[in-house]
Amino acid sequence: MALVLATLTALALRGLFQGAAEGSESARFVNVALETCRFVGDLFMRGLKMVIVPLVVTAVVSGITGLKGAEGFGRLGIKCVSFYVASSLAAITVGLVLVNTLKPGLADGEPNEAIRVAFEQRDAAADDSDKETVAVASTREGKDFLGFFKALIPENVIGAASENGQMLGVIVFSILFAAAVTRLPGDTGDSVRDFFGAANEAMITVTKWIMALAPIGIYALILPVVYETGTDLFKQLGKYFFTVLIGLAFHLFVILPLALRYAGGVSPLAHFRAMRPALLLAFSTASSSATLPVTMRCVQENSGVSKRVSGFSLPLGSSLNMDGTALYECVAVIFVAQVMGIGLGIGEQVFIVVAALLTSVGMAGIPSASLVAILLILKNSGIPNAETAVVALLSVDRLLDMSRTAVNMFSDSCAAVIVARSEGETTNLQES
Repeated sequence: MALVLATLTALALRGLFQGAAEGSESARFVNVALETCRFVGDLFMRGLKMVIVPLVVTAVVSGITGLKGAEGFGRLGIKCVSFYVASSLAAITVGLVLVNTLKPGLADGEPNEAIRVAFEQRDAAADDSDKETVAVASTREGKDFLGFFKALIPENVIGAASENGQMLGVIVFSILFAAAVTRLPGDTGDSVRDFFGAANEAMITVTKWIMALAPIGIYALILPVVYETGTDLFKQLGKYFFTVLIGLAFHLFVILPLALRYAGGVSPLAHFRAMRPALLLAFSTASSSATLPVTMRCVQENSGVSKRVSGFSLPLGSSLNMDGTALYECVAVIFVAQVMGIGLGIGEQVFIVVAALLTSVGMAGIPSASLVAILLILKNSGIPNAETAVVALLSVDRLLDMSRTAVNMFSDSCAAVIVARSEGETTNLQES
C-alpha cells in the first residue's frame, strides 16, 4: 500500500508541478515535499543500518556455536556456497539468452544509432555527481579483483563495517570468533553461547520496533525516486530496461520457485507470502544489507527456518549471493557492445559470464558495486567509450537496482530454506 501511494503521489506531483518556474510557490512546495521525504527516508535507513552489524555478529556467532563443532559448520558452508554458485550461473544464463535473443542494442540488425547519440547527450548533460561516480569507478583495474580477498581480513573490523560497509570482514571475524567459542571448555563456552543467543533475541526485538515504521519509511523512500525518474532517455533505453526486468522476473518467479519446490520440497507461493515484507523493503531501499534484519525475521518467523541455519546463511548470502546483480552485469555489458557495434564471439561471452559471476561476489562490499564491475568488464572486453555508456545507464539504473536487490534478497532466503531442508529441518512451507 505504501508503495502504491508513494507512486501515485509522485506521479501527481510530476503532472501538476513539473516545469514550474524556479523560485515559484509551486517549485518551493515540491522541493520541501521531496526534501522532507528524503529526510524521513534517511532516518528509516539509518535505523535499519544501525542494527546490521550487531545483528550479523550475534546471529552468526549464535548460529555457528549451535552447530556442534567444525563438521556442521563446514557442511553448511559447502551447501550454501554451492547454491550461490548454481543460482548465480542460472541467472547469468537467463540474462545471456535474453540479451542475445532480444538484442536491445540493435535496430533492424544494426547498432542503434539513436541510443549511441543518446549516450553522448546524456554524458554531456550529466551532473557532477554522476560523472564523479563514474570517474572513481573507472580508475579501478583488473587487479582490484584481489580487493575481495583483502576485504575478508580487514585491519579494523569495526572500521571496515562502519566506514566502508564491508560486511565480509565482519562475517569472517564472527565465524572465527564463533569457532573459537566452540573450543572453550564447559561452562565458559556455554556462558558465551547463551550471551550471544540472548543478544540476538534482543536485536530481533529492536528490528521489530524499527519495522513498525516501515510503511512511512517506504513511502518516503519511493516518492522522490518516482518523481525524479526522467522519461527522455528511458524511451531510448526502454528495450534494454525491459530486457533486464524480464530476466530478473524469470529468475525470481520461475527459477527460484523451481529450486524451492524440487530442491527444498516446499511451497514457493507460501515462501513468497512469508517473504513479502522483506521483498518490499529490498525493492524500496535497493540495499540487501539494509534489508538483512527484516530478511532474517521473515525467514525465521514466517518461513520457519531455524536460527542455526538462517543466522549463518543469510549474512553470508547478503555479501556473496548476488543473482540479480550478476544477471544485470551480463545484460548491460552485451547491450553496450551491441550499441557500439562490437561483435562478441562465444569466447568473449564466456569471459563476460565468468567475470559477471566473480564481480557479483568480489565487488559486493564496495560503493557503486555494479557500476565498477560493468566498467571493469567493458574495459577488459575491449569495448570503447565505456565511461560514456555507463553514465547513460545511470539514468535508468535506480529502478533496476531496486529490482535486482529484491532478487538478490529472495535468492538468499531460498538458500536458507533449501539448506535447512537438507539438514532435516521442518519449516512452515511444506506442501500439504
